[in-house]
Amino acid sequence: MSQTPFDIQRAAVIGAGTMGRGIVMCLATAGIQVKWMDTNPQMLNQALEIVGHTYARNVDQGRIDDAEAARRLARITKVADYAAIHDVDLVIEAVYENLELKQQIFRELDRLLKPEAILASNTSALDIDAIAAVTRRPEQVLGLHFFSPAHIMKLLEVVRGAKTSPDVLKAGLALGERMGKVSVVSGNCHGFIGNRMLNTYVHEARMMLLEGSFPFEVDGALQGFGFAMGPFRMFDVVGIDLGWRARQLSGQGMDEPDVQVDNRLCEMGRFGQKSGDGYYHYEPDSRQAEHDQEVDALIVGVSHGLGYDRRAIGAEEIVERCLLALVNEGAKILQEHIAESAHDIDLVYLNGYGFPQAGGGPMTWASHQGLAEIEKRLLDLKARLGEHWQPAELISRLAREGKTFAEA
Repeated sequence: MSQTPFDIQRAAVIGAGTMGRGIVMCLATAGIQVKWMDTNPQMLNQALEIVGHTYARNVDQGRIDDAEAARRLARITKVADYAAIHDVDLVIEAVYENLELKQQIFRELDRLLKPEAILASNTSALDIDAIAAVTRRPEQVLGLHFFSPAHIMKLLEVVRGAKTSPDVLKAGLALGERMGKVSVVSGNCHGFIGNRMLNTYVHEARMMLLEGSFPFEVDGALQGFGFAMGPFRMFDVVGIDLGWRARQLSGQGMDEPDVQVDNRLCEMGRFGQKSGDGYYHYEPDSRQAEHDQEVDALIVGVSHGLGYDRRAIGAEEIVERCLLALVNEGAKILQEHIAESAHDIDLVYLNGYGFPQAGGGPMTWASHQGLAEIEKRLLDLKARLGEHWQPAELISRLAREGKTFAEA
């Protein structure tokens, strides 16, 4: 990676939640001095303790020695306020997904940090330009979207705002390389590359629950295709309540049919693995997802209440709808220049979302099927299930020209 004018040696992280912890470990492991701040000192102390335990476990596993664990811990310093981080080269904000809160933090950072400091947000979906707009340095603001658990997951989405300077983007990519990440540049849109595509994939999975499937069938079909885990196992691991709380906070999407099962599970306190029950049941201290007939009964009740006439849905249809939803959205992302190439989209899905390595990523998989065939299948789904299956213009054009996504 070529040298950039931004030499990141000292960083700060705002937020001591799960993401903040993982990001601090990424930085400390990469040899960067990190100042760590949270408005809740108790939470910060607990988080630092967890980091210590994680490094100790790495020593027990033989991954690092005691001296390296001590060096990493020594690079992390707790601080009480923004004034204590005024001299850092980069700050990464990792608080929960609320635009007003993030804007408030960025105003403070802009006011207190040295003029050449880079300001980054770990948001997974929010508008980077809206965050940058409250600062006097929008060209030095970007998104660094880590994936949870950040110290383990390989992917880093480096989000380019409308005014992000090329040098700042380069510095973000250089940092990703230093942390051993697979870094992909994304333009600014809701959900960036990965989560924007994921939204269409999970929408289909949830709709199939209402139409007649059960979580174990949807997950079984997608895991049979080669995904590391199906969407409902993924919801349980991440926490079903994250989306539920986001809908409550924003006051948007609570009444959509496809989230009614999620809403009901959360109202029952079934948040996923962490609460022992979600779409599946988990025995104490077990990550083993067990089929739960209570959830099946709940799904049937919700589905009938919404007026659905349930039918059996085969594994082939499950895989078809989830994959084609990914591919069609991926094509729109390419068409809008949110992603620089189909290869970048595949990198996101192979490294952040458990797409089977053998499939090469959703765009490569689709190109192997032939884009004329993909277009035909999308049109079949449109005729059966509605307008949202209209093929992206890019798919229709490449199909006519006999080209693949790699040639887009």
